[in-house]
Amino acid sequence: MFSTLIEESDQDMAGRNEPRTSKSANAEPNSQLAVIFDCDGILVDSEVIGAKVLRIMAAELQVFFSPKQALSILKGRKVATWVAELEDTIGRKLPADFVADFRGRSACFFKTELKSIPDIEPVIRNLQLPFCTASSAPRDKIELTLGLTGLRQYFGNRIFSAYDVGSWKPDPGLFLHAADAMGVAPENCLVVEDSVVGVQAAIAAGMTVLGYEPDNTSHSLTLAGAKVFNSMKELPHLLDRWRSSITVNMADTYN
Repeated sequence: MFSTLIEESDQDMAGRNEPRTSKSANAEPNSQLAVIFDCDGILVDSEVIGAKVLRIMAAELQVFFSPKQALSILKGRKVATWVAELEDTIGRKLPADFVADFRGRSACFFKTELKSIPDIEPVIRNLQLPFCTASSAPRDKIELTLGLTGLRQYFGNRIFSAYDVGSWKPDPGLFLHAADAMGVAPENCLVVEDSVVGVQAAIAAGMTVLGYEPDNTSHSLTLAGAKVFNSMKELPHLLDRWRSSITVNMADTYN
């Protein structure tokens, strides 16, 4: 199976990577694998920009965060959750247009400053396994950030937003939806994440999870249950090891 995957042409892989619209009675989802990428912080370096905008807008309310504090508030989390926490901090409701303003200012910075995560593009371009992205962000933000960084071309319609599913990390619903759409059993999916809530969601979904931690200063992803790596250059090797281990397990199951 996997030698066939490696030898397939780019055109064949593009077809394979498209999610199924329905499952055939003869389909064998356990014989397939899929990689699920988070978007912010894994594909695009958008979280640092979001944290900068949060600091600017919080300062306008006389609330001050360090860059690290602002990033921890945002990372992988539903906007409504951290907005409610900010309201508790300042002791009053935020303006009704706060979220729309935050998204608008962020989008302006994205257009001038956003970059893809270092070394992720060749990983995606050369990946010989079905893959998708599943993010807590709204679909229009995912589309914008992938488009600005040149990564949109690799994902086709394999983009899944928590806002479409109605399930936000750490709930496993988004990842389970992505696996189902890809026609792959959860236990045969590997998730690449950079947030604690994302790791928790992947584990709750019964998936393997790799935690990307480029600064190598925190143990939070390890404690949450991820195998941590520090550079996207490591990812192809880690994916190959995972694929090999799943192949062995499949062989043992069917023998």
